[in-house]
Amino acid sequence: MELELEIKQKRTIVRLVLISGVVIFLDQLTKYMISTSLLLHETITVTPFFNITHVLNPGGAFGLFADHSAVVRKFFFLFVSSAVACVLLWFYKKAADGYPILASGLAAIFGGAVGNLIDRFRYGKVVDFLDFYIGYYHWPAFNLADSAICVGMAIFVYHVLFNKVPEF
Repeated sequence: MELELEIKQKRTIVRLVLISGVVIFLDQLTKYMISTSLLLHETITVTPFFNITHVLNPGGAFGLFADHSAVVRKFFFLFVSSAVACVLLWFYKKAADGYPILASGLAAIFGGAVGNLIDRFRYGKVVDFLDFYIGYYHWPAFNLADSAICVGMAIFVYHVLFNKVPEF
């Protein structure tokens, strides 16, 4: 019984490290490639509705807090991101055994949060580059960390809506 518990715990840690690690690695790799290949605000047109555009986002999702001072933004995003990461790890631990898909979604959110947190520590801003648009209407630029967060949140919302979450 003890060996079985130990195997489950190792599997739980491996899943978290693997999923969040891949998200962080790919996120940082793509941001590095964009930062070293394109000048700030330089654009590569890929399709009639998608560009790769190098931008730095001082705010949060959709430019949230972008107009506040750098000190306020840094404190808010570093504090909130760190707190969210801790809550995610706690919730991941609760969900890991009986809810592997939910745990995978939480690991993706964690990886995305850490990927963007790395940028905030390094630059005080987040490197974004995926730019979707229709005509003159652009969706706010985003990155792979943001995508992982959205996918993970979709998995989380599904589990909440259908009451497939662990007891607390």
